[in-house]
Amino acid sequence: MADLRAFLAGAWRIARTVRDARLGQDGSFDGTAVFRGRDDGDLLLTETGTLRFGDHAGPAEQTYRYCFPDGPRRATVFRHDGSPFHDLDLSDGTAQVLHLCGADVYRGGFRVESHDAWTVRWLVTGPRKDYDMVTRYSRVPVPGE
Repeated sequence: MADLRAFLAGAWRIARTVRDARLGQDGSFDGTAVFRGRDDGDLLLTETGTLRFGDHAGPAEQTYRYCFPDGPRRATVFRHDGSPFHDLDLSDGTAQVLHLCGADVYRGGFRVESHDAWTVRWLVTGPRKDYDMVTRYSRVPVPGE
């Protein structure tokens, strides 16, 4: 994939599952992910939807900023607070990333399935966390296409 920015831009349907071994609970998140262009060329990702975890069910939202300092092929991803999260290069359709958060370790696996679908799996381990999270993204069709 030569243009990660163009691939991500737009709206996606999200179906996420979470298996938390530490808490012994499963959860899910269903909603949308919208990658909107910013004036500086970055993309702002906003995820909104419904989180179900244990007895809880309610609205949830998360934001990330995707920066493209070296062109549209590779992104540096930042959390909502501006802290760095990971780099992302899907030029061959897959990527493995690592993020250290204190003593907790985030291992991410990204896979492009088609122009309209991709999957992310996070395995998170450490003294505070032990979960497996899989997110499937399906492109929301643009009317008239």
